Amino acid sequence: MVTTFLEEAARGEAPPLVPITVELYHQMIDNGILRDGDPIELIDGLLVRKDRSARGESIMSHGHRHTFLVKYFLRLLVDWCRTCGCHLQIQLPVALSDINAPEPDLCIVRGREEDYIGRHPSPADLPLVIEIADSSVSTDRSTKQRLYATAGIPVYWIVNIPDAQVEVYEQPDAASGKYLRPMIYRAGQTVRFSLVDQTLDIDVSRLFA
Repeated sequence: MVTTFLEEAARGEAPPLVPITVELYHQMIDNGILRDGDPIELIDGLLVRKDRSARGESIMSHGHRHTFLVKYFLRLLVDWCRTCGCHLQIQLPVALSDINAPEPDLCIVRGREEDYIGRHPSPADLPLVIEIADSSVSTDRSTKQRLYATAGIPVYWIVNIPDAQVEVYEQPDAASGKYLRPMIYRAGQTVRFSLVDQTLDIDVSRLFA
């Protein structure tokens, strides 16, 4: 059985990998090595292709339900964010560390778009991060949860398409890379998020009708 270099490195049987930093990642975009807008995100210093596909389909495809839900939350959240002094960011990088710049499907960002002309949002700027998951459910529960919890993102949602549920994670614990308060909401239930005395209620049934 052929063993890849990455498998050997994971077992400590190969020289250590040198991670790509966020700075190098953006230099690659600036110099045309990567195209701005490519479905690539930086995870643990590795370039990772974002998976927006429906379960069982090619990772290069974009699932129809995933597309619908991005549009649904866009319509729902844009004006609501403004009432909280925030704005909505869609599928763009957030700077969690020197080697982690994931691109969550949606996130609420404090302040105006103009406040981020010279930088990407950092953990202190992000009261809520949302991943819409189909074939990526396992990764969003493990790797993405670890990144967001370690960075101290206070609330993380996974809109889980295969199981028709919204997974809400609160109380990040940096030491374990997990959230101490996971909750699941299904059809007939309402997910509530509050920020700056404004409350947002989302009927889960509307997401998976």
